[in-house]
Amino acid sequence: MFKTIDEARKFCIENDIDMLDFKMTDLNGQWRHITLPMERLDEDMMTYGIGFDGSNYGYAPVENSDMVFIPDLSTAAVDPFSEGVLSMTGDVMIIELPHNRPFDQYPRNVAKRAVEYMRDTGVADKMIIGPEFEFHIFDKVSFRTQPNSSVLNIECDEAYWSTASGDTGHQIPLKAGYHADLPHDVNYELRNEMCRLLEQWGVKVKYHHHEVGSPAQEEIETEMGEMTEMADKTMIVKYIIRNTAELFGKSATFMPKPVLDEAGNGMHVHMLLFKDGKPVFYDPNNYAQLSETAMYFMGGLLKHAASLCAITNPSTNSFKRLVPGFEAPVTIGYAMANRSAVIRIPAYAKSPEKKRFELRNPDATCNPYYAYAAILMAGLDGIKNKIDPHANGWGPYDFNLFDLSEDEKAKIAGLPRSLDDALDALENDHEYLLAGGVFPERLIKVWIQNKRKQLAKLNRIPTAAEFEAYYSL
Repeated sequence: MFKTIDEARKFCIENDIDMLDFKMTDLNGQWRHITLPMERLDEDMMTYGIGFDGSNYGYAPVENSDMVFIPDLSTAAVDPFSEGVLSMTGDVMIIELPHNRPFDQYPRNVAKRAVEYMRDTGVADKMIIGPEFEFHIFDKVSFRTQPNSSVLNIECDEAYWSTASGDTGHQIPLKAGYHADLPHDVNYELRNEMCRLLEQWGVKVKYHHHEVGSPAQEEIETEMGEMTEMADKTMIVKYIIRNTAELFGKSATFMPKPVLDEAGNGMHVHMLLFKDGKPVFYDPNNYAQLSETAMYFMGGLLKHAASLCAITNPSTNSFKRLVPGFEAPVTIGYAMANRSAVIRIPAYAKSPEKKRFELRNPDATCNPYYAYAAILMAGLDGIKNKIDPHANGWGPYDFNLFDLSEDEKAKIAGLPRSLDDALDALENDHEYLLAGGVFPERLIKVWIQNKRKQLAKLNRIPTAAEFEAYYSL
């Protein structure tokens, strides 16, 4: 938004901005923030930053937990949920003499290093991505886990289960919500307001609509942009969606599978590369008009698909979505216009500047900086090692993979079935992430350690479903 401090200060004075809110990203991909008076914005801040204790952000221990945050003026935007507040993100540095150095585990720094590594390879100078954001909006949600009680209750007037208690009778049947119109689409005005606020913040919206799930499953798709910028905007999208829902007295969640036997929430990621302003992925004479470089990039994604899941799908709930029957991918393969493949090549994207493919397994429980960086690193590894997806038997699968016989399915490699399996894959396959010093080894180790700790906790908890299955045995 701004190039200089003078521009920022002038804007603040003219728009009654008296507070600055700096947003930092923790290991899991959640924002944390620190706020200070606008008068503190000066050259010293931009040079030396704002000191804070980074020991509670979840990263691997460092010798000195004192860190500094350097705001990025270009990310500044007026926060629509707080009066007189200018919000911005930035970079985190380790305090050293004579000069501070970038904290190598900080998510935004990892994403920026991945882009630098891509440029160093000479393959491309820009990665363009476009995430799709799927989420649910509930009227009320309550949950509690205690030694003698386990409770989950979701209230959603739009859902098929509310026909008995609903006021209008216009509930949406099971898995029948795709592009539902008024009066069924009860959150239409709420989504409109979300999109207005996104546009005001600088996030361009492509479109929004009701998704497949009956209980108020929604989608907002943004226009594509540069990778690190889109990681910043992914954080903004989640912030605005959640807080706008709160203003309407509702609750929004990006959980991949919040409702049993309904469609889950993915975050499909469209991607393409440019070099010197020219598209790298286009070749009119190849399959789906994709260049050899694009095919190798897909080969890298498919080769490392299992370990990528530990970063792009980092929750136990993620793998409740990646099951057959709900348009979520379960097999490792690619195809043209086929939503059952983990990589889909959109048939409608025909021009050289739009020729791309999408990775369909990620979901929004990921840390977007790590996820987008890992996707780029896997693709670059495919280019470096000329990993041909067709030669490796990963497609093209120009048919519905869900309709195969069990014998045929057994011949096709599948995505991990659990977070535990994905973490095993990451332990055994992460060298491609270390290339160019993009992902530090200790970041990979602490990531796996933290996720294993979550797994151990969740695996200890008896569930109501287990009581139904085993109580009388």
